[in-house]
Amino acid sequence: MKLKYILSILTLVAVVFAADVASAQKKMRGLDKSPLDMAYYPRRGAKKIKVIYSRPYKKGREIFGGIIKYDKLWRTGANEATEIRFAQDVKFGGKAVKAGTYALFTVPGKDKWTIILNKDYDQWGTSGYKEANDVARIEVPAKNEAKKSLENFSIRFGGNNKNLTMVLGWDKTRVRVPISF
Repeated sequence: MKLKYILSILTLVAVVFAADVASAQKKMRGLDKSPLDMAYYPRRGAKKIKVIYSRPYKKGREIFGGIIKYDKLWRTGANEATEIRFAQDVKFGGKAVKAGTYALFTVPGKDKWTIILNKDYDQWGTSGYKEANDVARIEVPAKNEAKKSLENFSIRFGGNNKNLTMVLGWDKTRVRVPISF
């Protein structure tokens, strides 16, 4: 009798567990169309800079001047606003910026981009952007120089502490942002 009771309880637990797993699988969403990624400097050791962003695909589309309009504010990726975190004070394109986390916005142009650091980093796209909360605005050249097209928007770092560059790239466009410590 006791064994029958224990088996009944175990069967009930198994059924509830299986139903819970099936329910959870139905509620889970698929992968984002623009995967989340992270770029950081340096590659090893304590991170001085970390960028969290989503990487939209080109998918045969015209990117700059096409789906990303020239001279319009862009979230610099997809989905939520791109976040950049500095673990220490930096010079961002020659402008002093305190350690902290910021939204990284851009205004792409044909020959130059405006790169913006904004205090309001926890927002979707550009919908909550307020220019009054900008910490730094710099202009850098944009070059359509790459021999090979990048399918996904990408951010990487190159150089060293004295000559560090954050490179933004998509399709054949490359934009270089100087950063120093």
